Amino acid sequence: MNDSTIAIQASELVEIVGSVFATMLRLEVRESGDPWFPCGNRLTSAVHLTGDWNGAVLFECDRGHACELAGRFLSIDPPHEVDDIVRDVVGELANMIGGNLKCVLTRGIHLSVPAVVDGSDYTIRLCGSGTRERVAFRGAGETFWVTLLSVRP
Repeated sequence: MNDSTIAIQASELVEIVGSVFATMLRLEVRESGDPWFPCGNRLTSAVHLTGDWNGAVLFECDRGHACELAGRFLSIDPPHEVDDIVRDVVGELANMIGGNLKCVLTRGIHLSVPAVVDGSDYTIRLCGSGTRERVAFRGAGETFWVTLLSVRP
């Protein structure tokens, strides 16, 4: 099986992200159409999918929003700054989105452990990949992005 035989639609990605946020964060999110732009104030988490389909899921949000999401996810007061707990929650969000996508794509796909990039002036590139879908979401007054990268066969 190759990448050209597997199609993921933006609507499926929107549905998966909406379900993860409603279930795990008790937060309704909607597709916002906000443009993506590089920003030094973001956390980015990534999980890689390998096997019969190869690619990655990226979850990006600003640092303050990451703290708010961590508080909601763990039912605690939001941390005042990014720490390992916040990074773990952001990584877990990418992991849950990737796990749900894995079920939609095809059998024989393995999911990596999440990686989180925290800092400024960085670029994430999965060699040989292209952006398959990038969707902006808005929830609780904040914007975040979920990007699906696919490796060209």
